[in-house]
Amino acid sequence: MNEFGQRNPDNGIEKQLLKTTGGVFYNLTEGQLYQEAIERGEARISAHGALVAETGQHTGRSPKDKFIIRDADTEDAVWWDNNKPITREQFDTLLADFQAHAAGRDLFVQDLIGGADSENALPTRVVTEYAWHSLFIRNLLIRPERAALADFVPSMTVIDLPSFKAVPARHGCRTETVIAMDLTRMIVLIGGTSYAGEMKKSVFTALNYLLPKRGVMPMHCSANMGDEGDVAVFFGLSGTGKTTLSADASRTLIGDDEHGWGEDGIFNFEGGCYAKTIRLSEEAEPEIFATTRRFGTVLENVILDENGMPDFNDDRRTENTRCAYPLNFIPNASETGRAGQPKNIVMLTADAFGVMPPIARLTPAQAMYHFLSGYTAKVAGTEKGVTEPEATFSTCFGAPFMPRHPSEYGNLLRDLIARHNVDCWLVNTGWTGGAYGTGNRMPIRVTRTLLGAALDGSLNDAKFRLDQNFGFEVPVSVPGVESNILDPRSTWADPAAYDAQAQRLVSMFVENFERFEAHVDAEVLQASPGLREAA
Repeated sequence: MNEFGQRNPDNGIEKQLLKTTGGVFYNLTEGQLYQEAIERGEARISAHGALVAETGQHTGRSPKDKFIIRDADTEDAVWWDNNKPITREQFDTLLADFQAHAAGRDLFVQDLIGGADSENALPTRVVTEYAWHSLFIRNLLIRPERAALADFVPSMTVIDLPSFKAVPARHGCRTETVIAMDLTRMIVLIGGTSYAGEMKKSVFTALNYLLPKRGVMPMHCSANMGDEGDVAVFFGLSGTGKTTLSADASRTLIGDDEHGWGEDGIFNFEGGCYAKTIRLSEEAEPEIFATTRRFGTVLENVILDENGMPDFNDDRRTENTRCAYPLNFIPNASETGRAGQPKNIVMLTADAFGVMPPIARLTPAQAMYHFLSGYTAKVAGTEKGVTEPEATFSTCFGAPFMPRHPSEYGNLLRDLIARHNVDCWLVNTGWTGGAYGTGNRMPIRVTRTLLGAALDGSLNDAKFRLDQNFGFEVPVSVPGVESNILDPRSTWADPAAYDAQAQRLVSMFVENFERFEAHVDAEVLQASPGLREAA
């Protein structure tokens, strides 16, 4: 093989049973990968120097095409109601076909790390067909010092070949697209999709499988830290404000998407950020906007005008336009990706039904209930066929990446909350004064004021009432916030219509949680909402 770049001399790709008559490019730097991507016609450069690539028909993840080997190791460990199985024989056939497909191609290799805590890190080798994919994953995972590459030995291998087409009858998959995981040998095969996010989420899935056995809680969340070392964790599905609210210029950003929580505190899984750019503006999110104008950033599916300028309002290709950049592109980012024990946990929801209060304080049992529920709502126009508010429940705020049963993560979370005396909050960034279409979006000013009071501890001194539907505590008054907005029922023109809407949402919660009832204790069951007498 023709091999180039810096690597461990005893760990070439033949250790991953890969051989090729093409070139193998190890750990190329940003400038080298730019050159390869441009010369190969994979990408272009924006007017400000970012690398711009398109992903073709797949502009997002393909969760229905993700499979895990079902074997003796995974049989009782994986939550099979949520994960699709394949046999070892099918995977081995797929692996052999991947090896044959790669045999005549140039390959790009990055040796990286998932996890900023050395005790729980996952050294990962990522082999890609595209140079721009190699830059993407180099941005997103943690980059070892160059000198450390001479001794790098991976514990996991990801092989990403977009031009490979799976055969369902031969490989046990659903379509020509496949993401197949061997959690025993720690091998991931990605074929038939150019969407780069599949690589990073495969590493996250592997950590979600490995870490609970060590008593470490893997989390789909952002995290930041105040000047006093007070750490806050933000759970939330897409559209709830997780990235925006954690990117606070007055606090240090630990990471924006994936973290672990262990005995020494919080640690980032990643070395970069993968932020949505649709309708991105310099005024609303200056730190993220600035990264799109830097050499080294990858813009994914962003449309450029005739002058090479990104048009972040153009959604013709997809709503899911993204930018991928190293964490150090954010001015207030942590240099270590590590921090102490959290003081606050914030669960974000965008309630389009207009029922949830703007903030509520949760007991540990209520926190586990809402963590397992993972509620937010889609609104009309966000997806084809959505014509009115639609509840979305994604357990643990990241069901597609959770190989284990949600109760394992929920129990870990509740134990850690109790052990470290963490305050828990549910924050609604959705609608007030009525449902979507009638009410208004929760003012960002209100959300930031309430969140600031929660994080600095002053909100704990407020007077609270019990919410009539969900049983959690809601502040009655907070300086700088209109009191009526704290009571969503009072913001509706028709209180009876609010009660009917509340009953509808409560019923959705109860129905969704039925699948978890056998896996939680009585205290969590009692945290379930129920329509109470209106105050």
